[in-house]
Parts: sequence; structure tokens; C-alpha cells
Amino acid sequence: MNEINPDAVILPEIYGQFAEHLGACIYGGLWVGPESPIPNTQGYRNDVLQALRDLKVPVMRWPGGCFADEYHWRDGIGPAKDRPTQVNNNWGGTVEDNSFGTNEFFNLCELLGCEPYLSGNVGSGSVEELAQWVEYITAEEGPMARLRKENGREKPWKLKYLGVGNESWGCGGNFTPEYYADVYRRYQTYCRDFSGNKLYKIASGASDYDYKWTDVLMEKAHRHMHGISLHYYTVTTWSGSKGAATKFTPEDYYWTMGKCLEIEPVIEKHAAIMDKYDPKKNVGLLVDEWGTWWDVEPGTNPGHLYQQNTMRDAMVAALSLNVFQRHTDRVKMTNIAQVANVLQSMVLTRGDQMVLTPTYYVFKMYIPHQGATPIPLDVTTTRMDVRGERAVDLLQATASRKDGRIAVSLTNVDLDKDMDVEIALGDTKVKNIEGSILTAASIDDYNDFGQPEKVTLKPFKGAKASKGTVKVHLPAKSIVTLLID
Repeated sequence: MNEINPDAVILPEIYGQFAEHLGACIYGGLWVGPESPIPNTQGYRNDVLQALRDLKVPVMRWPGGCFADEYHWRDGIGPAKDRPTQVNNNWGGTVEDNSFGTNEFFNLCELLGCEPYLSGNVGSGSVEELAQWVEYITAEEGPMARLRKENGREKPWKLKYLGVGNESWGCGGNFTPEYYADVYRRYQTYCRDFSGNKLYKIASGASDYDYKWTDVLMEKAHRHMHGISLHYYTVTTWSGSKGAATKFTPEDYYWTMGKCLEIEPVIEKHAAIMDKYDPKKNVGLLVDEWGTWWDVEPGTNPGHLYQQNTMRDAMVAALSLNVFQRHTDRVKMTNIAQVANVLQSMVLTRGDQMVLTPTYYVFKMYIPHQGATPIPLDVTTTRMDVRGERAVDLLQATASRKDGRIAVSLTNVDLDKDMDVEIALGDTKVKNIEGSILTAASIDDYNDFGQPEKVTLKPFKGAKASKGTVKVHLPAKSIVTLLID
């Protein structure tokens, strides 16, 4: 292990979540309403609430996604019976009753103890609409505060993270970067700090390899932003079949690992552009949409993006989180897409049943890294060439220190071969080692309502301390976290 940088920290927000009005993410996933026979607290599912509390979710992004730029917040306030319905034109033509709106979202964040991250409507909204939404949420007094109080909330909520639009290069308005930069500057001007609340304003940033978008926005607007977003999906194609979530070849699997790891050079290139205009790194890079994207499960609405979640997806989660932890100088938040029933979700629900996904368990394994100091690692490993396109290191690792305890997360990407790994600790004396492991009999194993614990966390006993090192026997296709005292 190399020398620790005492000034670095792995922000908890790197383990953020994303909840969009899409399929059963909100309705049925997080929210069933107070009259539901499904056990709930004020309308929020008890099982999902507890699962997310156990993850120590630091931040939740809402209401989109593409939905954000068609969402008008006044439709989602007041008595639920009086709220107008809305057609979700982006995702399957679902008719929504708007029973989950501003009050419900902010109350959920309070129940979870997490920061709210609001995506504002720029594509079809107005400056006045977004400015008044911020005032409704955060002001102590004034017309919007009176409206909030009439709707049952006396004190303002706290709102730190405000996104000014979403994917403004696409579903959020099909803007050019030059035009959006001017629009962003205008909108953020009127989103004010009320009653001691301090906004962290986030510009709608690039999709994966669009470096021009970042360059233009940073040149024209970086002095007016606290953060800029980046979206990167581990996806095979944007046209035609993306492949099944549960049926794939070993070659498909290794290609997926390479694609997922490619987020690192993408982050580095965007960060280098940001450095030109912001060498002191005042502007954060927020990867506020990431994860796998496969074909929907057979028989489900194509617009609802319901996909299963296998051990392969868990590996993508671990490798991606490792990358984010290596770039804490720029990466200040990430939000996996999405929290429930959509894409690479934490939980799946069906009626009153809930299943935790393999990805959920990765996030649980990485809790010890939240708020810790990253420890740089020199990793010696075997490299695999995949289709002549990418090279994949078969051992992936990340480490951190917090309150005198070292956390090391190791991933053996190899489908067939175990690894013997040595972790050099120098003069550190080991008193105790605790470990957990996530693996499966097959890389395409997953949890479903008939088999909810096919892939689950188990204690790991394959690590031993010996003369300044920890020796680890790492099974094939496994993720291990060690806590070293």
C-alpha cells in the first residue's frame, strides 16, 4: 500500500441512488400509498424503506431522467385526490396520478436520512417555474412558503443539490452546448438561496464520449456552477437488441467488464477538460446516471425498463465503484440507475414481495468506504484481451482507512480461476480481520421471487495475516470486502 493522502475523502455521495418516474420505480417500488394493504409507513413500502436504510443511502436523485423535463411540480402538490393525471410520454405511455410529488419525495429523504437531489425542468418548463419550486421547498416566508404550509409542511426542507435540466443534449431539449450554456446561466441566476439554504447547482453535462459538450459548458459557464454531470451506461448498443440480462456467453461477460471499466478513461478525459478552466477543482464531476442496460424481461412493457440483475451486474457495480473511489479529486457524486425495478436496481418488487439484487449486496459491502480516506494501491495482476478491443485486469481492488480500520475490497473477474492475493501492510499490525464475500455458482445467477437468496452475502474466512501482509484466497468470480483492525 502506498502513502495515504490525508486530505482525500471518499464522499458518501459516491454511493448515491436515482429514482425516476419510470415503470415501477416509484409506484409499486418506493410508494404504494397510505391505503395500500402492503405494509407501509405514510405510503412508503416498509420493506424497501428498511432495505435502503440498511444501505445508508446518502443522496437520492428525482424525478428524472427524461421525465424531469416534462414534470411540472404544481401537478404533484395538494390533496392527492385533486392532483391532475399525467401521461408519461417518455416511458411507456403510463398514466400517472401524481400521488407521489414534492412533499412525498422530500419526506422520503427525511425518512431515509439522505440528501435530496432535484432535477429541474428546463426542456418544457420556465425559469419562473423552477425558481418558484426552489422557493416552495426552501423558503421560510413568502407566497410559495404559504402554499407549502397550506399543503401540510410548516418548515422548509433542506435542498442542497439542484440539477438544471437533464440530458439537455437529448430528451431534455436537444440543445446545442452553446445554447444550453446560456440557458443554464439564466436559469441558475433565479434559483436562489432562501432561509440559510445553500444550493449546489449542477449543469446538465455530457453523455459518455461527448467531450465537446464539457468543453463548451466549462468555458462558458463554469463560474456559475458547482458541479457538472456525466452519464455513462454499460450498454452494448443504443440501436437494436442490447442482449438479455440473464443469458450471455463468457465472451459477453468479459466484454461487459471492459466496457464498464472504460468509464475510467472517460472520466479522466472529462476531468482534463475541466482542469483547463478550473485548475483548483472547484467544480465537481457528478456521474449521476450509470449502470448496466439490457433488454427488458420478456413479457414486460418495453418502456418500463424492468431487467433482472445477475452476478455479472454485481461485478459491474464493484468495478465502477472502484473507479469512482480512485477519482475523488473530481468525482463528488454518482447515482446508479435506478433504485427499484428499473435497469440495475437495488430491489425488485412484486405485490407485497421484495427481492434484494446482487448489486444491492455490493453497495452494502462498500459501506465501510463511505467517508473514508482512500489508500492508493499498486496492483499486480493478469490482463486479458477481449475481442481485440479492450484489455481487462482480472484482479480489481480498492482500499480505504477510517477510524483506524482499513477496508479492502477485492474483485476476481476471472470466471474460472481462483487467485492467491497478498496485501502488503508495511508496519501495520493486524489484530483482527472480518470478511464478507459475494459470489455465485454461475455468473448468470440472480435472485427472483421464487429464489430470493440465490446470490447473497456470506462470511469470508479466506484471509490470514502473516508478517506485514494479509494473504487472501480469492475464489473465481467473487467480490470480497475485508475489514482489517
